[in-house]
Amino acid sequence: MNSAQPLEPAEPAASAWFRSSYSGNEGGECVEVAAAHGAVHVRDSKDRAVPALAFGADAWGAFVALVSLR
Repeated sequence: MNSAQPLEPAEPAASAWFRSSYSGNEGGECVEVAAAHGAVHVRDSKDRAVPALAFGADAWGAFVALVSLR
């Protein structure tokens, strides 16, 4: 399985971030995701001051494939 790649791309614009429809509006734990410039960015929706993690397309695809099996 691929791991996070050390990427330094700029974070996506505020309008690019989205949350899963499973997150609800109760303020529970959830992440936001945005795709930009060959990377997928993931951040904590409750603490946006913390830098987002950036994953290459292959690593993100492997993650999505794995969680889709569950």
